[in-house]
Amino acid sequence: MAISRKIKKEENKKEAPTQSRSPDRSVGKSKTAVSVLVPHITEKATFLGEKNAYVFKVEPKFNKIMVKQAVKKQYNVEPTKVRIINIPGKMVFIRRRRAQKAGYKKAVVYLKKGDKITT
Repeated sequence: MAISRKIKKEENKKEAPTQSRSPDRSVGKSKTAVSVLVPHITEKATFLGEKNAYVFKVEPKFNKIMVKQAVKKQYNVEPTKVRIINIPGKMVFIRRRRAQKAGYKKAVVYLKKGDKITT
């Protein structure tokens, strides 16, 4: 019985080809940058919109370069600078128990004087 198992394992090893990563697959970019830009509409954000600065909620893994590319792709405007703010989660009480609300990442995108984003 043990001999037959050994033979089957050897046959499986011979049949299974080794898989290697294809060079066109990008590592670490599982989501597209466009799908994660959500406008963050608050009173402060609307005042910033008058000064050519727009606020977005973004995925926690995104950095300034990825946000800049997403804005360029989605809104066809060139951002001059991007600032990122990590908003921590808050402690709340739900039915006499402690819980924590999820935090998020916020990006402030600054544009040139003539450019505008319509949301």
